Amino acid sequence: MVWPFGPSASFHAIVSAKQAQRDRAIDAGVAAVQGEGPFTAEDVAIVSKSGLEIVKSIQNGEFTSTRILEAFIKSAIIAHKETHCITEVLFADALECAKELDDYFANTGKLKGPLHGIPMSLKDNYDVKGYDTTNGSTRRCNEPSTRDSDLVTLIREAGGIPFVKTNVPQTLLSFECANPVWGVSTNPYSPNHTPGGSSGGEAAILAMDGAALGWGSDIGGSLRIPAHYCGVYSLKPGHGRITTSNNSTIDPGFKNVPVVFGPLGRGVEDLEVAARAVFGRRGGDESYFPAPIPYRDVQLPKKLKFGYYLMDGLVKASPACKRAVLETVEALRGEGHECVEFAVPSPARCTEIFAALTSADGYQACREEIGSDPKEPAMFLTLLGPRVWGWVRWPAVWIIKNVLGDDLLAKLVASSRFKDVREYKEWEAHKDEYIKEFYEKVWEAYGFDGIISATQPVPAIPHGACRFLSMIVTSTVLYNIVDSPVGHIPVTRVDPELDALTEEWTVRGEGKGQGSSQVEARLYNGAAIYDAKAMAGLPVGVQIVGKAWEEEKVVEMMKVVDRALGDRGFGPGSYRKWKEGR
Repeated sequence: MVWPFGPSASFHAIVSAKQAQRDRAIDAGVAAVQGEGPFTAEDVAIVSKSGLEIVKSIQNGEFTSTRILEAFIKSAIIAHKETHCITEVLFADALECAKELDDYFANTGKLKGPLHGIPMSLKDNYDVKGYDTTNGSTRRCNEPSTRDSDLVTLIREAGGIPFVKTNVPQTLLSFECANPVWGVSTNPYSPNHTPGGSSGGEAAILAMDGAALGWGSDIGGSLRIPAHYCGVYSLKPGHGRITTSNNSTIDPGFKNVPVVFGPLGRGVEDLEVAARAVFGRRGGDESYFPAPIPYRDVQLPKKLKFGYYLMDGLVKASPACKRAVLETVEALRGEGHECVEFAVPSPARCTEIFAALTSADGYQACREEIGSDPKEPAMFLTLLGPRVWGWVRWPAVWIIKNVLGDDLLAKLVASSRFKDVREYKEWEAHKDEYIKEFYEKVWEAYGFDGIISATQPVPAIPHGACRFLSMIVTSTVLYNIVDSPVGHIPVTRVDPELDALTEEWTVRGEGKGQGSSQVEARLYNGAAIYDAKAMAGLPVGVQIVGKAWEEEKVVEMMKVVDRALGDRGFGPGSYRKWKEGR
């Protein structure tokens, strides 16, 4: 019996059918590769190769594209069983693609492109011909795409093999990877914690070597937060470097905080090979294209100047995330680079601008996307603001500001509402003003080559915690507003002793914090979300930020940071070693 005020019978039928379709495709994949037997030592060796190593192993005749794909299919299925990360299964088409690549190489002795034979996962919001782009919504089920998006076309032209699509949050506007169609995805390092979002399924499958390279998107941290939570690498380019054309979207026409596509991987070099393959390239439609700037080789100065900070304007970084930043700074200084602590200018203003712009339609597009589907708890706070009547909103804002003493939270509540065209344009102008302020007070005033910061104030949060913490995207949102390219690098893991809370976090007014006293209290006081014991072993990373149009410099700075930090248990094959060593 279906509860009369709950999901309808048709909802349950659609969801059951979609999940059964996926499960049958996974079973067919198992059957297709079972001739190779169970997961073997050779399979382990294959999935422990980087993307670049995979291409080289094909080129030197060590493995075929088909053999490599078979190993990754097995590994992806294992990753899915543990984290529930897969949505659409492309195994059959991918095996055909691998055979075509093998035939091409056998006949010509040449690689098709720089991504030749690399098995790749795609975030569920990427359009692939013949497959649904559900984004976790029943209204998009059973409507297969009629063509590949332009970026998928470019990936195929470069020899890449898309073979799975991966899970996302409802509406893609959250970092709890759960939706009514595909359910909840979990963190590879802890089933009690989320892999993040909105590219959460991507980060989970990559962390477990279920794919060699992945592709996601980012409007407020969706490439970086999951990479931080799951211990992988990512690159958020600025707007205009990678095509987003001919791909379906939840909110067509919204451009003021543009969505960007970018790669996730298990090492910096793989991000570079991905970027080289697609930067500045058109897809199938010649009327839409990114800036015609291909990947450019850059040479860094011997001594770099980095800025860093430990407080994003909303809350101070947790002990684990603070340690990740400081260890990175120490490693860079040890290599002779200069690192200078600074304060982000007007960080509260930046967060307020993001909330104002993204909520300008009252989140109507998101509501339409949800339709009659059950609303995920993570959407509660995001969708609440625009629905609060003015006679309730403004007294609440006054209480938050004057009684609770939280000016920043009051501003976020005030700005998260429907706006007419005139007010929307005013917020566009505020954004332009902030970009100018940031460049003058940071890049020009200090002369930084790059910036090091925590990706979020905390490591991966427990399932359900996002319900009241959607605003902690401040750390990542900043660089969507100023449109900076940003790389993410894993640095360390939570240590229950080193990273325990002290009075700097538990006593209000201690340390550099208090951007939002209410959010900080929820994270660090009472039944605190941040718990170093419960989070023990979870990955912790940092952002490497560059100036607009300096994506290549960001990649090179990521290499510098990666080398300075040394071997720390991340990269291809690291998850299996971590699990065996527990």
